[in-house]
Parts: sequence; C-alpha cells; structure tokens
Amino acid sequence: YLIDSEDDIQLQWLEGKSAVGITAGASAPEVLVQKVVDYLQSLGATLPQEQVGTPENITFSMPKELRLPVN
Repeated sequence: YLIDSEDDIQLQWLEGKSAVGITAGASAPEVLVQKVVDYLQSLGATLPQEQVGTPENITFSMPKELRLPVN
C-alpha cells in the first residue's frame, strides 16, 4: 500500500500478518518514516531490521549549458 502517513494505515491490512515491510524513497522525510514505525510498534510490532542497500558513489557533472564562466 502507498501511504503518506501513519494515519493512512488501515488495521484490516495487518490482520493475519506476521511481518510488514516498509520502504521509503530518498525524498521521504525520516520523521514521517519513523512515525509509521512508531505507530506499528504501538500495535505490538517489534523493532524493524534495517536493510542496507548498495552504496552509491556516482557523481554527475553539471551540463555545460548551465555552467558560469570563472573569472
């Protein structure tokens, strides 16, 4: 389910479930993700196991059209 906050979670989604996965995009504020975790914990969930993804070290150059000349 796609939710914007913990208020969007419907309890029937959790009925009969033993595990719940939470993912968030890079632009999702950590405070909102934590509120979802806190809400699920208030319902009896255990602490989440954070999965570490692949580290990224890619850099992108600014396009020539956007660069200003250095004087």
